[in-house]
Amino acid sequence: MERILVIGSSGQIGSELVLALRKIYGGENVFATDIKEPTPEVSASGPFDKLDVLDFNNLLHYVVRYNITQIYNLAAVLSGNAEKIPLQAWDINMKALMNTLEVARQTDAKKLFWPSSIAIFGPTTPMENTPQLTVMEPNTVYGISKLAGERWGEYYFHRYGIDFRSVRYPGLISYKTEPGGGTTDYAVEIFYEAVKNASYECFLTEDTGLPMMFMDDAIINTIKLMQADADKLSLRSGYNMAGISFDPKGLAAEIKKLMPEFTITYKPDFRQAIADSWPASINDEIARNDWGLEEEYDLEKMTKVMLEKIGEKLGN
Repeated sequence: MERILVIGSSGQIGSELVLALRKIYGGENVFATDIKEPTPEVSASGPFDKLDVLDFNNLLHYVVRYNITQIYNLAAVLSGNAEKIPLQAWDINMKALMNTLEVARQTDAKKLFWPSSIAIFGPTTPMENTPQLTVMEPNTVYGISKLAGERWGEYYFHRYGIDFRSVRYPGLISYKTEPGGGTTDYAVEIFYEAVKNASYECFLTEDTGLPMMFMDDAIINTIKLMQADADKLSLRSGYNMAGISFDPKGLAAEIKKLMPEFTITYKPDFRQAIADSWPASINDEIARNDWGLEEEYDLEKMTKVMLEKIGEKLGN
């Protein structure tokens, strides 16, 4: 039986990934850890411990003590917040990865998932239908750390046999957790503000197209990648993951179909420059061929679910 450690289990991805993994492997076999308190659902469904991934010795002891066989390392300072504390963000993001790679090398936890991002691309990257292999010159701390992380993961795969797996997440959209400081977070904030105030002031321009993905699809495909046969994987860096591409104007129009009173205004901030350096759409054909990447949610279906669930959550 697999024994799975999820680092960063209280974040946007982790809080939902833990629950999905526990349905598959059993609550007692999925160990949730973070430096923040868990969600009630995570706390009630299996073990949770406070664990700082930057503390190598404690991380090593934890993995050995609980006979961990797989690690999902989700700890990171996201794009918008990273630009406010660049050196600290670099240190956190890279040390968190290097610690888990080294723990994997020294223990039986040889299978490691680490999320990359569309932030690895930059202004010199083709913006439409961005290919898997292309120019990557990121100009943000978050993007630089993700590009370096992909290279380290591939190095540990070839040098030490670590079963490193990664996807380049687009913007992730969920009603279950609050936005975490990312550039694509407008696509979550807009739904909360629509339900609460029927209006939203967007920090990106109306025509800023970006790839996005509903969280349910991201979780299912992350687990699908980790369950895929190793010999079917042609990449050991990060797989492109396209999701659905749209801009704030298009998302607002979809919301207005269900809430005609909704209005949106635009006041771009420092995150506009970050978004402008990222692709508008992604080619993820290799992931589809290698391990069966697919999505269930399009823009219309995602919008309907987000408004319904956030309305229930806020008591509207």
